[in-house]
Amino acid sequence: MQPSAALGRISPSPTLAITSRVMELKRAGVDVIGLGAGEPDFDTPDFVKEAAIQAIRDGKTKYTNVDGTPELKAAIAEKFARDNGLTYKADQISVNVGGKHTLFNAMVATIDAGDEVVIPAPYWVSYPDVVQFAGGVPVIVKAGPEQGYKLTPEALDAAITPKTKWVILNSPSNPTGAGYTADELKALGEVILRHPQVWVFADDMYEHIVYDGFRFATIAQVCPELYERTLTVNGCSKAYAMTGWRIGYAGGAPWLIKAIAKLQSQSTSNPCSIAQAAATAALTGDQGFLAERNLAFQGRRDMVVSMLNDIEGMTCPTPEGAFYVYPSFAPLIGKTTPSGRLIDSDEAFVGYLLDDAKVAAVQGAAFGLSPAMRISYATSDALLKEACTRIQTACAALK
Repeated sequence: MQPSAALGRISPSPTLAITSRVMELKRAGVDVIGLGAGEPDFDTPDFVKEAAIQAIRDGKTKYTNVDGTPELKAAIAEKFARDNGLTYKADQISVNVGGKHTLFNAMVATIDAGDEVVIPAPYWVSYPDVVQFAGGVPVIVKAGPEQGYKLTPEALDAAITPKTKWVILNSPSNPTGAGYTADELKALGEVILRHPQVWVFADDMYEHIVYDGFRFATIAQVCPELYERTLTVNGCSKAYAMTGWRIGYAGGAPWLIKAIAKLQSQSTSNPCSIAQAAATAALTGDQGFLAERNLAFQGRRDMVVSMLNDIEGMTCPTPEGAFYVYPSFAPLIGKTTPSGRLIDSDEAFVGYLLDDAKVAAVQGAAFGLSPAMRISYATSDALLKEACTRIQTACAALK
């Protein structure tokens, strides 16, 4: 018995690997600061917790519809209408076990061997692996800092072929925090409209975490002609600090939602009934806390960007949203550590930070664009300041 060929096409998640390593070091008593996890340090709002507790007391502990309770689907439809001006009926909504599950379901349910999926880089680590697991071919298109870490219409047009089935757009982005404006999405939409076989996977997971007056938009909203060819994806993990509850959702064409439900019926079945009750409360309850948390995130962002830009050889753009920065540091490649180790890649650089500075970040290679690293600032101001000070000291020690 050996692992399947499909399993051989994917790798373990680098971000989860860093998180596990940090946990091991902390258990061993090491004073390590973990900046690798994409997880808010805020707690799930109390009114969401109370809804889950009440659901348990009310006996809502049985199987639900495979792809979501009627109550949660209604809440999701209300959210899409309220926040995005999009109308989805119950048979156009899928509830899944987190956003990663939505991605997995959509790709496995639609991709045949050799189908291509256009993925701008830097990308969330799971995009290419899930495409490859499904038998597809990731077409990686560089979207570097000179482009604001965003895909251009020209680059998109050049990447599309008759085999292209999906384009994945993530705004604000994991790992860069870059956000597409409505006009930028319209320009990309005009390209996609010329290719009727191409669908859009719109990953809006960080929709509510934006700064400096940035106005979030999603492509089905600004390009109504692509509504039928767009899967609009979101979830409760980031904005509502519900990563462990595992609720993702999507709105799309009825046939696609039905196909996803068919796959889900033979894999996970329904998402946790208690988590669904909590998600219903999250989406329909008071949203005021979102702005308060964004102010805290924005202050952290500004501090981290400033401190990293003070490092000679490091450039850290200011993101429009999410809770990551993606500094590049090409001038530091080729230097040596105080112990004589050569920094020949961004993986070696983050390894040096972990070993010598006791700060954990994720190498840019994991996201498809080097030399860089992803730092999550979803932790306390005090820890962020200490981490950035350690990074400054470690970089100054390079020769």
